Amino acid sequence: MPKNKKRNTSHRGGSGGGGSGAAAATAATAVGGQHRNVQPFSDEDASIETMSHCSGYSDPSSFAEDGPEVLDEEGTQEDLEYKLKGFIDLTLDKSAKTRQAALEGIKNALASKMLYEFILERRMTLTDSIERCLKKGKGDEQRAAAALASVLCIQLGPGIESEEVLKTLGPILKKIVCDGTASIQARQTCATCFGVCCFIATDDITELYSTLQCLENIFTKSYLKEKDTNVICSTPNTALHISSLLAWTLLLTICPINEVKKKLEVHFHKLPSLLSSDDVNMRIAAGESLALLFELARGMESDFFYEDMESLTQMLRTLATDGNKHRAKVDKRKQRSVFRDILRAVEERDFPTETVKFGPERMYIDCWVKKHTYDTFKEILGSGMQYHLQSNEFLRNVFELGPPVMLDAAALKTMKISRFERHLYNSAAFKARTKARSKCRDKRADVGEFF
Repeated sequence: MPKNKKRNTSHRGGSGGGGSGAAAATAATAVGGQHRNVQPFSDEDASIETMSHCSGYSDPSSFAEDGPEVLDEEGTQEDLEYKLKGFIDLTLDKSAKTRQAALEGIKNALASKMLYEFILERRMTLTDSIERCLKKGKGDEQRAAAALASVLCIQLGPGIESEEVLKTLGPILKKIVCDGTASIQARQTCATCFGVCCFIATDDITELYSTLQCLENIFTKSYLKEKDTNVICSTPNTALHISSLLAWTLLLTICPINEVKKKLEVHFHKLPSLLSSDDVNMRIAAGESLALLFELARGMESDFFYEDMESLTQMLRTLATDGNKHRAKVDKRKQRSVFRDILRAVEERDFPTETVKFGPERMYIDCWVKKHTYDTFKEILGSGMQYHLQSNEFLRNVFELGPPVMLDAAALKTMKISRFERHLYNSAAFKARTKARSKCRDKRADVGEFF
């Protein structure tokens, strides 16, 4: 997949930090009525002054709930930027909860709307805030900071600016990922962030290999050891191993062919052992990674031969038809659906094409590489993924969608569905499903009485 590197030279240097500092001071004055001395990273709880200061801004979760539609209808670009300046200021607050809420508010806004010019001017300030929260914060605050770093790089796209973000944050992310005393949730998010930021920003092949090795050292701890039984028992670190495996797989898709061959030789015979994990998410992550590895291998050699194909397909077939009573019904349904596709990919080199619609456009996901890339960014952006597919040049380059389609205001208005209309549509669909189920139950009852 192409990764066109944009080199943005404007708005660099210290101007971003100074501008945002002044804006943040203005925001604090407007809300609180007077300037206050901010003392970052104290263990004291939020004071009444801090809480009243924070209440002047919208609830950060509102960005995630309503997305760009509400921003367009209920507020102007200036209102949004004013709120974001306030959130940036609050990342220096002495309350850890306030800092975390501010980080999440910025992340939700950047996931819901393209704000390239705004963050370009303030990228140094944002990077400094994320760096401080990663270094000084704990648990949830580190997780929120890492999530914001991922969205920041997605907004900036490939180029000097995102490279500088990675250069600043990369060593800290790596340290947290490898720190056994850190929160598992924080390490998990940092592993994803480390992989995604490297995917977007790195222009140094040695840095790419170093990141791959770091992630590899984490997830290989789940490999089946010779002394172990046939089942891998999950541990508190399993979620971290899953995130590291998925981030590693993402980076493998942009590696040179020679490096891909080396990794295939090492992992092709060890990765299937993760299919015996008692954690359904680990089994699925391992299966999808295997399918992607097969796709890469066959892309390099059309007559690629895998020695243990028979035992592997038997294992995949078992998982695709799993009826184990000790497993939850939801897990079994999810697993069977995914592994049917994985089995087809390994045995028949087939992929069930998926269609993603966004606005007037649609994208066809027709291979495992594209599916894994889409799933990774969807996990980070959430409901904002469709908006970014329409407007984000970086993602459009990754998925080969071409330049953004320009739509006039009238066309945009006809495409929007209000919340009330959406509610009516969902209610009607629910009633239709309920009616269909009732008819089906009545038929089964009639058949039972007949016999």
